[in-house]
Amino acid sequence: MNIHEYQAKALLKGFGAPVAQGVAIHSADEAAAAAKQLPGPLYVVKSQIHAGGRGKGKFKELGPDAKGGVRLAKSIDEVVAHAKDMLGNTLVTAQTGEAGKQVNRLYIEDGADIARELYCSLLVDRSVGRVAFVVSTEGGMDIEAVAHDTPEKIHTIAIDPEAGVTADDIAKISAALALEGAAAEDAKSLFPALYKAFNEKDMALLEINPLIVMTNGHLRVLDAKVSFDGNALFRHDDVKALRDETEEDAKEIEASKWDLAYVALDGNIGCMVNGAGLAMATMDIIKLYGKEPANFCDVGGGAGKEKVAAAFKIITADPKVEGILVNIFGGIMKCDVIAEGVIAAVKEVGLKVPLVVRLEGTNVELGKKILNESGLAITAADDLDDAAKKIVAAING
Repeated sequence: MNIHEYQAKALLKGFGAPVAQGVAIHSADEAAAAAKQLPGPLYVVKSQIHAGGRGKGKFKELGPDAKGGVRLAKSIDEVVAHAKDMLGNTLVTAQTGEAGKQVNRLYIEDGADIARELYCSLLVDRSVGRVAFVVSTEGGMDIEAVAHDTPEKIHTIAIDPEAGVTADDIAKISAALALEGAAAEDAKSLFPALYKAFNEKDMALLEINPLIVMTNGHLRVLDAKVSFDGNALFRHDDVKALRDETEEDAKEIEASKWDLAYVALDGNIGCMVNGAGLAMATMDIIKLYGKEPANFCDVGGGAGKEKVAAAFKIITADPKVEGILVNIFGGIMKCDVIAEGVIAAVKEVGLKVPLVVRLEGTNVELGKKILNESGLAITAADDLDDAAKKIVAAING
C-alpha cells in the first residue's frame, strides 16, 4: 500500500525526522490560508499523486510549455495561481504512463535553501536477509539511471536486526554521503529514526529523494515515498486509514477484497492463472506470440468457485480485454472447481470476447467435461503453447 508524500512526512516527523512545515489542501480556495500558515517567503506547491517524477511531469490540459507538478512560488498569490492551475488536471509522469493521474490534492510546503541533494532509501535486501540503507550523493535524480551509469556512487549498508543502527553503521552511511559538521550530527539521530519507522510500521520501501543538506548545514527530508507490506496491514489501523483508493485501480481494489493477486497492465489478453510462476510464464508466452497481457492475476492454490468467478468478472470488466486465457495447473486446486467457477461467471456477466481454457492436473478430465458440456463458446487447449496460439489467433481472427 502506498501513501502520499504529505502523509509520509507526517509519519516520519512522528519518529523525529526533520521535515519542513506544510499543509495539504483539496481545493484552490484553501491555498491562500494554507500558505499563510507557513513562514515563507518561498513556498513549494506539490501535486500529490502516487507516482514519482512529478517535477518533470506535464499536465495534459495545460500544453507542453506548462510547468510541472512541483512548483516554486515566491508569494501567496503565486501559490494560489499554481493551485488553480494544477488541481483537477491530469499529470503525466514517467511513472504514470500516458493516461496520467488526476491531481486531487496539493501539499503546500515551506521552501528550503539547498546546498546538496542526496539519496537515501531503506528496503529489505533479500541477498542478505536484512533491512539495508541504500544511499548516494546523487540525490534528486533517477536512481535507476545512477545505478546504470555510475553504480560506484550507490552504497548499500545492511543493518544487523539484533544490534539495530550502530555508531559504526551511521559512520558508514555518513561517509558514503560525505556528511560533515551539523549534517553528520543530524545523521546520528536521523538514520536510527528512519530504521525504527521502517520496522515498526512494516514498510516495504522508504525512499527519501532528495535528502538535502541545507545552507545552514543541517539535514532535511525534502521528499518522501513510503509503501507498506500489505500482509502486515492488519497490525496497523493507523496506516490503513491513510489509504487513498482514488489513486488505485478499481479492479485491483475489488481483487483485494477477494484476496486475489491482481495487477492491471496495458495489454489486451486477460489472464487467470494459479501460481505466480505460472502466471509469469503465461504472460511471457503471450508476448512471444505478439500480444500483451492485460493483467497479472493469480487466484492462488486453494481458490473456490466463488473466488474464481470473482476473478473472471474483474478481468472481463476491463474494456481493454479482447480475449481471455485461463491457465490452471490443478494441484491443491481442482480443475473441476475452476471449470465451475468460469461457467458461473460467464453465465452471470456474459462472454463477449474469445475465451481459451487450458487445464491440467487434479480432476482435469472432469474439468474438461464440465466445460465441454456447458454449451458455452469456450475453446479448450492441450498445453500452454497451444493455449497461447489459440487466444492470439482468436483475437487476430
